[in-house]
Amino acid sequence: MGIRAVGLEGRTLPRRLVTPGRLRVVMNLAPPLLFLGVRVDRFAEDWTGAEVSLRVRRWNANHNGAAPGWSLFAMVDPFFGMMAYGQLGSGYRVWNTAAEIEFLAPGRGTVRSRMAMPRETVDEIRRVTDGGAKSVTEHAASIVDSNGEPIARARQRLYVRRQVR
Repeated sequence: MGIRAVGLEGRTLPRRLVTPGRLRVVMNLAPPLLFLGVRVDRFAEDWTGAEVSLRVRRWNANHNGAAPGWSLFAMVDPFFGMMAYGQLGSGYRVWNTAAEIEFLAPGRGTVRSRMAMPRETVDEIRRVTDGGAKSVTEHAASIVDSNGEPIARARQRLYVRRQVR
């Protein structure tokens, strides 16, 4: 299914309802992230990366004046699955099956995380799942303070399987 584009000599363009830019806007308005103060700063146009930040303020800090653990976890929780799904397309089921976070230091000021889902990783997931098998991959992200010092390390296990049609 596609949409006709005027001025492109009658060519049909694929319909892409969820783009990285649109998803970023929607996620920044989604109550779970919005109320925690988590901001999606960037999704790579090819779904290979995401950048997220959290500005710790009085209203979203814990009793020690630092970012609460649940806010730090929310910074990385959905993004590996979204990046994989964005690259794979709608013919796949993608789930986070396990996750953990290790807190290294209090997060104060603005904390950030950059996550990556390289094309090579997704190509391998596609290769493994082509015959109907499942793919289970591990992904890691660091959360750093404004000086670039790590304050937390997160790990996720991603489960992917092709949908049966």
